[in-house]
Amino acid sequence: MVRLIQNENMKIYRRVGTWVMLGLIMVAVLVAAIFTNLDGNEEKTDWRTDTEAAIQHSEETLKNSKGMPKSIKNMEERSIAINEYRLTNDIPPLESDSLWSFMDDSTGIVSLISIFTIIIGAGIIASEYSWGTIKLLLIRPATRTKILASKFIATLLFALLSLVTLYISSFIIGGIFLGFGAVDQPYLTYSGGEVSETSMAVHYIIEYALASVNLLMMVTFAFMLSSIFRSSSLAIGLAIFLMFTGSQLTFLLGQYDWVKYILFANTDLSVYFDGSPITESMTLGFSVVTLLVYLIIFLLLSWLLFTKRDVAA
Repeated sequence: MVRLIQNENMKIYRRVGTWVMLGLIMVAVLVAAIFTNLDGNEEKTDWRTDTEAAIQHSEETLKNSKGMPKSIKNMEERSIAINEYRLTNDIPPLESDSLWSFMDDSTGIVSLISIFTIIIGAGIIASEYSWGTIKLLLIRPATRTKILASKFIATLLFALLSLVTLYISSFIIGGIFLGFGAVDQPYLTYSGGEVSETSMAVHYIIEYALASVNLLMMVTFAFMLSSIFRSSSLAIGLAIFLMFTGSQLTFLLGQYDWVKYILFANTDLSVYFDGSPITESMTLGFSVVTLLVYLIIFLLLSWLLFTKRDVAA
């Protein structure tokens, strides 16, 4: 199995396009840092005054909370508790031109990584058929299941490498352009009615992981399409189209309770930590189980079509 994964990695990283993709990730981070640095010359305001105003606004919102969804009330209560903790412990909020704010903005580049990984995942099976190398691969003693698994694992390893590249380059480039002054600033979390401090670096690792849920699902979807139709262009096109339109479609259907069973209503797990789900009946456990069901279905269809279908002579 290890050798099969090594073989798939060799195929991936021998392509110039793979290194171009990794390079584009760092270029995207560099461009974002340049623009953030240019926009960072805005006049600074007194954060204490702004925080007190935010507390007052949240308190007024709660006073007029009749008929307000519980999720909104919880957000306002969370905002009050965190802002009061900031004032008491003299912890200013992150400035827009700080290193950690830049790290937060860099999570948007995960969408670019999703596109690159979809291209890799969609082509890793379909290219074997288009190049005619699938026959050479299947005559090996390894089972089709192991071959398919090695391809999927190699795709995920590329995604992991891309995410690590994004995280490290964002930290280094962001620090060079914006400074490392706020590197020891804590992240404030609110749970069980209490505010606590956690490491900002660990927090953004979690943020990157949450942002990667949609990446995992869409890459697996593209992997399935590649196995079913043996066409990388179809898999890439459909996966990228759904990646960008799925959330909008879910929002339009938000009035219906059954929308919670749609894949794209569950891919953004960050709403359970900083926001509210599309319907109040949804929970973190429900979304995780729903995602696992979709993942199993995608992988099962990939396995069935790849292992049971004959290869034309």
